[in-house]
Amino acid sequence: RRFARDVVRHREVLRGLLQQLRRDGRRVVGYGAPAKGNTLLNYCGIDGDWMPYVVDKNPLKVGLYTPGTHLPVRPVATLLEDQPDYVLILAWNFAEEIMSQQREYAARGGRFILPVPAPEVVS
Repeated sequence: RRFARDVVRHREVLRGLLQQLRRDGRRVVGYGAPAKGNTLLNYCGIDGDWMPYVVDKNPLKVGLYTPGTHLPVRPVATLLEDQPDYVLILAWNFAEEIMSQQREYAARGGRFILPVPAPEVVS
C-alpha cells in the first residue's frame, strides 16, 4: 500500500513540475524511448499536449512514435537545433551518460529533469 501511495505521489509531483514549467512558458522534451520511459509517460498521461517530441540515439526508433502517447521520436541532434528549455530523461538509468553527452545543450542553458527516484531538475 505504501508503494502504491508513493507511486501516485510521484506521478503528482512530476505532473505538477511539468505543469508549472508549461505555465511559465518553458518547453520540455523527452530523451530516450525505452519501455520504462514509455510506461512513465503513459502512467502520468504525458503526451503531445505536454511535450512535442522525444529524442533517441537509436536510429531504429527515430522516425517512429512512442507507444500510447504518440510522441514523435527525433534524432538527438534535434536538442541543439531546437534548444528546448528542459529535457525529461526517460532513460534515467543512463542519466549521467546522457548529461555528459549533452554538455553543449546544458552550456546553452538547457536543463535536465530526472524523474526517478524522485522528480528533480538538474543543470
